Amino acid sequence: MEKELWSDCKRVVFFGLPLSFTKYRLTTNRLFVNTGFLTQREDEVRLYRITDVSLSRTLMQRVFGLSTIHCNSSDKTLGNFDIININANVDIKKELENQLQAVEKSINEQMKKTRNLINLYDEKVISMNQ
Repeated sequence: MEKELWSDCKRVVFFGLPLSFTKYRLTTNRLFVNTGFLTQREDEVRLYRITDVSLSRTLMQRVFGLSTIHCNSSDKTLGNFDIININANVDIKKELENQLQAVEKSINEQMKKTRNLINLYDEKVISMNQ
């Protein structure tokens, strides 16, 4: 079961109020982007598809405590995308980076196990042929 780590709404730059129909949600394995009022759409990006994360803040965003996180991803539907005008800026970027590292570590461990199984199988086949 995935645990929700963070959620927020896109905010209006002036006064930092959440007057938008875009919502972001981060879980242990995925990032969700919900948009729309009448026609709603939910996009999901698996964290292993995100390759780079950067944070930017315009002058107005700094005045109202907002920021934008840019994500480079290999996702087919979203591609590279921005998490725009969110409230908790640097902490969320760090949390996202921590989750990306955890997912990458998990994938590397699974690949190592798979390589070990393949090596064991190859050794068995070779010993049976001799």
